[in-house]
Amino acid sequence: MRVIGVASAALLGVSALTLTAPAAHASSVSSGFRVSVLPTTIAAGGQVTLRATGCEQGVFVTSGVFDDVAIPRGRTTATATVYWDAKPGAVYQVTFHCGTFWQNAELTIAGGGRDHPAHKPVTPQRGVQAGGGGSVAGFDLQEIGLGAALVAGSLGAAYRISRRHPDQDGA
Repeated sequence: MRVIGVASAALLGVSALTLTAPAAHASSVSSGFRVSVLPTTIAAGGQVTLRATGCEQGVFVTSGVFDDVAIPRGRTTATATVYWDAKPGAVYQVTFHCGTFWQNAELTIAGGGRDHPAHKPVTPQRGVQAGGGGSVAGFDLQEIGLGAALVAGSLGAAYRISRRHPDQDGA
């Protein structure tokens, strides 16, 4: 009878790990997807380079400051022209879509507009905004919590099943 309890606990543990594997796989797939907008500060009417790496399919790029752009499969860059009426000093989100994954980058509009048709990059007045990448970026706290709850619950159930006495099994 003791063998049945141990086998049940082992099966429950393996099942819990199997259920958490898709979330781990999804995060590892998305961790290779990297995006950038260059330059990060541009005058209205200027042209930016959109870069996306680590996506095995075409990337769709959207923003409120330029027309939607597609980066075809097999390429890593595309260009977009910023609208002439973009508000100087405004910061716009640029969203890159790779299948079901997406990442955002920021684009700041420098002074200029119709009075300055030449679009040249402006040096930002602040330092690099770092710290968004790495192994933590893109994690959803709800997914982490659900995974932790599944693992903790299965470990608790496995411990409880393995600690039962023979008289509790009805034998």
